[in-house]
Amino acid sequence: MTFLAPWLMLGLLALPALWWLLRAIPPAPRRQSFPALRLLEGLAARRQETRRAPLWLLLLRVLAAVLLIAGLAQPVLVQHQAARLGRGSLLVVLDDGWAAAPDWPQRIAALDAVLDQAGRDRRRVTLVGTAPATSGDATGPRPASQVRAALDAMRPSPWNTDRAHVALPSGAFGQVVYVSDGLATPGGFGGDAGFARALRRLGPVTELRAEPQALRLLLAPEPRPDRLIVHVGALPQPMPRNFVVRAEDAQGGVLAKVEGRIPAGAAEGSVGVVLPVELRNRIAELALDGVAGTGGLRLLDEGDRRRPVGLIGGGGFSDTPLVGPLFYLERALSPDTELRTGDVATLLSRQLSVLIAPDGTLDDPSSRARVAGWVRGGGMLVRFAGQHLASQQQEPDQAPDQAASGAADAPEAATPTRIDGLLPAPLLGGSRTLGGAMSWSHPATLAPFAADSAFAGLAVPSDVSVTRQVLAQPASDLDRRTWAKLSDGTPLVTHAPLGAGQLVLFHVTATGDWSSLPFSGLFVQMLHRLVERSVGQLAQGGDAVLAPFATFDGDGVLGTPPPSAVGAGAREFGHIAASAAHPPGLYGPRSDRRALNAGDGLPPLAASAAVGTPSDLAGRVPDRPLGPWLLAAGLLLLALDLLVTLRLRGLLRPGRLRLRGRSAGAAGLLVLLWVGAAPAAADPVPAAAEETRLGYVVTGDAHADLVSRQGLEGLSSYVNARTSAVLGHPDAVQPGHDDLSFYPLLYWPVTTGARLDPAAIGALNGYMSHGGILMIDTQEGAEPGNPNDPGSAADGARALRQATRGLDIPPLAQVATGHVLAHSFYLLHEFPGRTVGAPVWVAAGADQGNDNVSPVIIGANDWAAAWAVNESGDTPYAVIPDGDTQRTLAYRFGVNAVIYALTGNYKADQVHVPALLQRLGE
Repeated sequence: MTFLAPWLMLGLLALPALWWLLRAIPPAPRRQSFPALRLLEGLAARRQETRRAPLWLLLLRVLAAVLLIAGLAQPVLVQHQAARLGRGSLLVVLDDGWAAAPDWPQRIAALDAVLDQAGRDRRRVTLVGTAPATSGDATGPRPASQVRAALDAMRPSPWNTDRAHVALPSGAFGQVVYVSDGLATPGGFGGDAGFARALRRLGPVTELRAEPQALRLLLAPEPRPDRLIVHVGALPQPMPRNFVVRAEDAQGGVLAKVEGRIPAGAAEGSVGVVLPVELRNRIAELALDGVAGTGGLRLLDEGDRRRPVGLIGGGGFSDTPLVGPLFYLERALSPDTELRTGDVATLLSRQLSVLIAPDGTLDDPSSRARVAGWVRGGGMLVRFAGQHLASQQQEPDQAPDQAASGAADAPEAATPTRIDGLLPAPLLGGSRTLGGAMSWSHPATLAPFAADSAFAGLAVPSDVSVTRQVLAQPASDLDRRTWAKLSDGTPLVTHAPLGAGQLVLFHVTATGDWSSLPFSGLFVQMLHRLVERSVGQLAQGGDAVLAPFATFDGDGVLGTPPPSAVGAGAREFGHIAASAAHPPGLYGPRSDRRALNAGDGLPPLAASAAVGTPSDLAGRVPDRPLGPWLLAAGLLLLALDLLVTLRLRGLLRPGRLRLRGRSAGAAGLLVLLWVGAAPAAADPVPAAAEETRLGYVVTGDAHADLVSRQGLEGLSSYVNARTSAVLGHPDAVQPGHDDLSFYPLLYWPVTTGARLDPAAIGALNGYMSHGGILMIDTQEGAEPGNPNDPGSAADGARALRQATRGLDIPPLAQVATGHVLAHSFYLLHEFPGRTVGAPVWVAAGADQGNDNVSPVIIGANDWAAAWAVNESGDTPYAVIPDGDTQRTLAYRFGVNAVIYALTGNYKADQVHVPALLQRLGE
């Protein structure tokens, strides 16, 4: 134990004087009857002297004085006896990357212990983080108390550390304390070795390192035909370790939960998630149980999903085993694709991304019509040419717009093929033969792929040749529709849109009859590119930049990208690592949304070498102050001394308690203190004062009140499951009767004929003026109108004006996507409830008296009915027109409203941080 103000202990020298002063107590009063004055003549007045206090009472008073003096000297109990930190200023270097998140509280507690010792020694401290966003922003040298405030505000970064590029301060330090995450980082100027040498040059280094057993990192999953293989990285340990992976959809629902094991001595463990492909493709996020931060989370994008591919092979189509088109297509696609073979009706009865039609499989008009409708809905049809397609003649029906525009450019001598509506361009009759005994030409090779081709970047083998092909009619836009050409410029692969889908034609067969393409690895790569493109992958090519859409923070919460986040090029996106410029999260538009994770671009996890004198992070906890406890004990003993003194003077005798003068005043003060300290049994503490709760205004309509209670129950559960907020059960409140100050948000469903009495109006006005938010819902599913506009004729508006008459509702404006309410937690563009379409209104302009937070939120979408969950856990009220998708958006709007009520304009302040920092710099 040590004292922060040891000079106050000199007060103990006054104890002898206190002993002398406190040993006497006033004599007890004596009752005496006064007879007539003549009886007093012979009485001799006795001299009264003070009595000596008992020894135990003297010791009690001295002990109280000792406790008060010791408490004022600010004693602290040192919880961890660490080695002395030398002399001079102190440098604290903290690894604050993703690996620090699992034991972040332990790291902060250890640094608090270091700062406690530095504060006792009155040493100045410099704090440096090794994550790129904080390296170079040294918070010092400052007093330990100021560094502690900066440390409390720090959070782990969602990306990896970069020690090689940390901007360490110059000069010499008496001691360097390095809190390490235990992971090696590659690259930079010498990597970890250069960082270690730089620290040792600054002063003697003490390294605090936690045990690495709990460190886990989700790596890129591996799609397999029957399962998704999840890989988990860790530092090698002599004992096996178990882990649990959750597969969640976009709404946070758990689709699967599997347990895996990392073998002893291994740096990686794997486990398979077995789900039907329809459910597997709904997985939006993988999460490790018990692992905090972004290391235990992994977002999935379209590239991680397994897309079903249909191969038409049933009906009247016959295929030759081992040499037919189905054999080559199955060999090219089956290792990495969910491949299904059957007739058109069977294949289209389930979800598909790509439908492949070998030559001769789409002769039936009804099958073609069904496939055409599927393509218009967003599918991709890949066709292959052959003798069957080349020998067909044109028929006037089923011609698409593309064929009609290109037919005029066809040579007169050519005979066009039949146009069935499922070809990207009209074809010339017959086929073209290249090479052979009766031809002067030679087999053609492939030309390099253009930069805007779906196959851009693929290497073209020199041994791939084409001996026969079908030709497309010349047209002005044929070059734009061509993804692959031969060396003579004729098309090899053409494409064209059809509705929301794509038509693709290989102008050769899927076998080796017309070309050697099916024998090459290029054939496999081209087919996989088409599968990827069918779900939006590679839609952003060339120099396109994928802007950040939503990014993780250090705690693993997906939200608005920070000001430092910038876009990434589409081509190099798969090769970048998470950083301050590219935080882990989702990038790009909805049509090409891609995921960047903390584990992307990192080498296998490896332990870093010791930098300085090692010390265990465990067991280091901040010092415990004892001063308040000693002061409380001293005051308690003084109160006990007062009671004992009154008892010795006879003022507290049973049955004879008659207090006068100063004694009565002292006793009355004690009684008041006791009564004030004791809780009033008749006035219990409301439950809303002990936990955060939402409230709803009682309307008197039993059904409306039931919907409000069920709705806020469902919303509170949703908030608890998806945010760090903890909400209790909602309360029914009556304005003017109940205390509203405990509730950050009140939900008020306005019913027909609703009116407020003057007491309720005053209570609600006071509630809104002191920071509360009143959420008014007219439940009409139509525009509620502006309650300040008496010209509105809607029923909901009339009920709203009648119900809110007398309330201090400010001028209103419709909520736009830039309002804080639209991005306080989720990024929202609409705010539906059980119904959709009605706008949401908030206070227009800034309210400086309420931190620019609107005191009201007014809408008409019946939010409580969309949030409602009954006692069985079911959602009793239908959400129209979009069902569960709309209900999810309603829940998300409710989360935004709760976070808006709890944090105020915090998100808007974040947007202005760069401008504020610039002004401070000026």
